[in-house]
Amino acid sequence: MALLIGVVSQKGGVGKSTLCRLIAREYAAGSWNVKIADLDPSQSTSFNWQARRLSHGGTPQVAVEQFASVADARKVAAHYDLIVFDGAPHATTATLEIARVSHFLILPTGLALDDLEPTIRLAHEITQNGIPASKIALALCRIGDSTAELEEARAYIKRTHYHLLPGAIPDRTAYRRASDLGRTLTETPFPSLNQRAEELAQAIINRADRLTKLEGAA
Repeated sequence: MALLIGVVSQKGGVGKSTLCRLIAREYAAGSWNVKIADLDPSQSTSFNWQARRLSHGGTPQVAVEQFASVADARKVAAHYDLIVFDGAPHATTATLEIARVSHFLILPTGLALDDLEPTIRLAHEITQNGIPASKIALALCRIGDSTAELEEARAYIKRTHYHLLPGAIPDRTAYRRASDLGRTLTETPFPSLNQRAEELAQAIINRADRLTKLEGAA
């Protein structure tokens, strides 16, 4: 059975699709058969990124397909080891459906309250619809250089009792340049930036592994 990881957000610009591509690439590098299910056809962000990756010869290859619904995406799950759901950047019925079917749900957020507050509201909405809070984790993305702001954001999330993934992705030009070439956050020319992204990717892999083991033991 395929591992299903959902990445959803209440608003755009918090790194949702970027995080999907990072997850897919890291699993693919481990010889997993991976597909990103792009569920936002109005933007097609991941789908268009794949075209750039193919044109620049990026490896490992990461399959991306656009789907009109979560149900359609699940129909191909039997052919893959991992499906990463790239949801639309606002809460919809599809967002809740992604939450229901995913083994692990990631909500990326920035540090400002303009990002944190809607992210936590979305997490609350998901849990109020019967999704266990243990399936949810927040990921800090596109952060600035202020250590104080970072610690304030971590403290804010800690008070909500949702799991915060270790690591954080800074807002850097090199990451955007990599995306323009069909690359991911671990494929920049700068080892220090790649390492930052690798830390978050490994935290996601570890958390997904823990959740699936707990589910298997239940």
